[in-house]
Amino acid sequence: MPAHIDSQRLAGLPEAMRQALASARRARKWSQLELGRRIGLPQVHISAIESGKVTPRFNTLLDLVRVLDFDLLLIPRPLVPAVQSMVRDYAQPASDDDRPLYATDPDDEAGDDA
Repeated sequence: MPAHIDSQRLAGLPEAMRQALASARRARKWSQLELGRRIGLPQVHISAIESGKVTPRFNTLLDLVRVLDFDLLLIPRPLVPAVQSMVRDYAQPASDDDRPLYATDPDDEAGDDA
């Protein structure tokens, strides 16, 4: 492994990911038992994953996210803020006061050629 990469083992899934999985499960009105049944795991294992006591294997994580209608992606780091913003906007749609995807420069509208 290159020296500039810090190798770290996860003690568990990041809290934000665990919360997202639990929220997605609850949004479908599934119990931990139901989610476990759908991917072939006991309820106690789902509980341990959601609480961070167990780090799931990669295949188990894929099964979890896919049955909850999500997917895992590799995103170039410079694009992470843009992707997070799009996901946030998708999860919390704007009200009737839709904001534009772009804004004009007030100086350009005034006819100033700086």
